[in-house]
Amino acid sequence: MRIATYNAEMDRKGPGLLLREILSGKDQQIAAVLSVITAAKPDVLTLQGFDHDMEGHALRAFQTKLADQGHDMPHAFAAMPNSGLATGLDMDGSGRTQEPRDAQGYGRFTGQGGMVVLSRHPLGEARDFSAFLWNDLPGAIPPSQNGAPFPSSEAFVIQRLSSVAHWDVPVLLPDGSNLHLLTFHATTPVFDGDEDRNGRRNHDEITFWQLYLDGALPFPSPEGPVVISGIANLDPADGDGRRNAIARLLRDPRLQDPAPRRTGKIAADDTGQSGDPALDTVDWPEPTPGNLRVSYVLPARNLQVVGSAVFWPADDDPMLDTVNTASRHRLVWVDLRF
Repeated sequence: MRIATYNAEMDRKGPGLLLREILSGKDQQIAAVLSVITAAKPDVLTLQGFDHDMEGHALRAFQTKLADQGHDMPHAFAAMPNSGLATGLDMDGSGRTQEPRDAQGYGRFTGQGGMVVLSRHPLGEARDFSAFLWNDLPGAIPPSQNGAPFPSSEAFVIQRLSSVAHWDVPVLLPDGSNLHLLTFHATTPVFDGDEDRNGRRNHDEITFWQLYLDGALPFPSPEGPVVISGIANLDPADGDGRRNAIARLLRDPRLQDPAPRRTGKIAADDTGQSGDPALDTVDWPEPTPGNLRVSYVLPARNLQVVGSAVFWPADDDPMLDTVNTASRHRLVWVDLRF
């Protein structure tokens, strides 16, 4: 079973635009995303940067396009994300309201830049933790300024932890058991001020999963094998952010890091920013922040890993143009044998 995560950056500037462009069949970026997915052939895929609509029209249209290209993923899960969910308060301390950063998670409209899970296997009843409040996380490190909650006590009382979403989506295995897909899209740890609001939130969004496995949250930990698969937006070796959060997750003895590497040969001058450029999963402009490892698929220690890769063709591979057109991020996959 191939488990993958992919920030396809398909979010658009207004509601309904993604659906319109999927249906038109003329958008080059969407065509490129479809080509990347059909080439990688995942069995279970979390797709980030996908605008949410209440009735799932864009999701179903995208599933139809995938099936038309020979990679049918008939099962799916999507729920309202926190991105673009209005609060009516000043959430970033700018002194203004009704701006993208004043939503529960950054977004110009409700659901912008959400995420979906697509699967070739049936899915069970998912748990959606998106409404979980940041202040309810044990050991949380919320932002403060001059000893007071930032940007205000009123804002922090309603501030949710997830900038987009945290989900536990059971994937039904052929023997009738469940593989728990623990998936998320954490905020970038930058674009804030000295209070380090985004850096602290990114840290706690990543920490959430270990506390969930510990049974330290107000809901039971999953029964059965797990795979954490998503966008942490944090590199353990370089870049901005509180890197100890992702380092702890990678060292967790209940998990394993297959350390997926690029599928193509790396050019001699492509050093990236992380400790090993072969592990990079995003092509951001140099020198800052540069290429980093921000996407992860981390199976439970007791699962058998038989392969992994970052779908990143070599410079002389014609497929690289398609990959670059699709997204700055790269699809990351891990193969499990049951």
